Amino acid sequence: MELPNDIVLRPRFKFDVNQNNESLLMLFEDKSKQQTEFVVTRVDDHVFIKIPKQKQHFWSPQLHIEINEDYDEKNKSTIYGLFGPNPTVWTMFMFFHFAVAGFFIGFAIWAYVNWSLDSNYAVQLFVTLFMIVIWFALYFSGRLGKKAGMEQMHELHHFMRDTLRSKDIHAL
Repeated sequence: MELPNDIVLRPRFKFDVNQNNESLLMLFEDKSKQQTEFVVTRVDDHVFIKIPKQKQHFWSPQLHIEINEDYDEKNKSTIYGLFGPNPTVWTMFMFFHFAVAGFFIGFAIWAYVNWSLDSNYAVQLFVTLFMIVIWFALYFSGRLGKKAGMEQMHELHHFMRDTLRSKDIHAL
């Protein structure tokens, strides 16, 4: 599974299969009881595949699969997949990004006001530029984290693919 080199924070995929969604969901439930390599959880039409705690690291990904029934055709489903970090890590990164953006805007306005009033604005300008440096640091740490979790992302994808192939299900 080759990812393009553009900015993809949470890679997604979608494909159709010739099987009804309930049998596919049951397939994942059955597979979760037969193995211990992955933690498989089902909630309604959603399947979450995670790395077990003892194998997890900070950047470990998880795979969220949504299996929807195609109401136009019988025995056909659409599978939507989303790779992402642990929700706690994702929330932390989003919080840091919003905090950096808030400080950037606040200090930029403060620097502009001081500039307009012919006051000293060096500190505010420094903090504004420093927020840009922090944003780049967050961006590159996220890229490094994605690279650190790439092998586990492939493992999750192979598990999903092998589970679907265990019933000889082919994507359309």
